[in-house]
Amino acid sequence: MNILDPVSTIMTTNVTSVSPEDTMKKVEEIFQNERFHHLPVVWEGHLVGMVSKSDYLFFKRGFNDDTTDARVDLLRLKTRKVKEFMTSGLAHLEPEDKINVALEVFKENIFHAIPVVKEGKLVGIVTTLDVIRQLAETGEKTYRLKE
Repeated sequence: MNILDPVSTIMTTNVTSVSPEDTMKKVEEIFQNERFHHLPVVWEGHLVGMVSKSDYLFFKRGFNDDTTDARVDLLRLKTRKVKEFMTSGLAHLEPEDKINVALEVFKENIFHAIPVVKEGKLVGIVTTLDVIRQLAETGEKTYRLKE
């Protein structure tokens, strides 16, 4: 991996997203069925925020205790909107931005996922795991060349 390559070379492009008007129940279903931890929030094609698995878990734990009725919990999930729990005003990248810029954003902002936008529209997402995978691949190639 060359840190001067554009983030478009390592970003995920087939990104699942939610709307600010979706319920937290939809977020729960996605997180239960998928292996990712960040959901961009998109309104009319434009990125408006992000909801993380941590946001979702905080939401769930904030309402639950040993006496919470499962029906009440389900009602809360079905009625509370993503816009109430999403993070807005996010740092974001453009596809042409270099990987070293993403690394700096990860380091300075303690994010684990950065949306990639072009003309305000979501086109991908870069995560710390994407960077680690690329580093691992580069290490494997280097090791094979030395053998």
